[in-house]
Amino acid sequence: MTNNESGMDQTRMISGAAGGALLLMGLRKRGVLGLGMAAVGGYLAYRAATGNDPVMAAAGLSGNSAAAKPIFVEHSVVIDRPAQDVYDFWRKLENLPQIMSHLESVTALDEKRSRWVAKAPLGTHVEWEAEIVNDKPGQRIGWHSLPGATVDNAGSVQFESLPNGGTRVHVALSYRPPAGPLGAAVAKLFGEEPSQQIAEDLQKFKAAFEGNAKN
Repeated sequence: MTNNESGMDQTRMISGAAGGALLLMGLRKRGVLGLGMAAVGGYLAYRAATGNDPVMAAAGLSGNSAAAKPIFVEHSVVIDRPAQDVYDFWRKLENLPQIMSHLESVTALDEKRSRWVAKAPLGTHVEWEAEIVNDKPGQRIGWHSLPGATVDNAGSVQFESLPNGGTRVHVALSYRPPAGPLGAAVAKLFGEEPSQQIAEDLQKFKAAFEGNAKN
């Protein structure tokens, strides 16, 4: 099985799980909201089972077109630690799940390549390989996913030294959800809105990293 075929299977699995859950939730509710949730759930379940997308077909678009527009997220936080210390923690990629709550694991394969496993809606997960493309010690880390990734993504973290000895950490992420724009909507419904997640994750990282320095 090729990487693209594996990615398509994971996409359909996630879409089917989300569709089934939404359908059941919609049927249990009453009124317009319940009907809307059931309709979206039925659509996702049908697309997962058949591999066909009737909405995109009616619009004259392909499934890939639906996922063509990436979602961009960025956030900054000031940490009362030297830039080199913060960079060193981030550069050890296995530490990233301690920072980003949507990650289950990151495994370094060599100096540049790594394998990422991330949480997806309804207890599922997605995997991909990434490569570091910009690495300036104490200043910046940049990466992007490799061809065939289920989640096509790229990101960078900048570490700006401040006059008081602290560091401004700026995170920028760009990604395409596994199930396209509809997949992003399902993720938000289940409390996985990316910009809010990143903001909360960085605040938790700030508190933990500064706290460890005092111990």
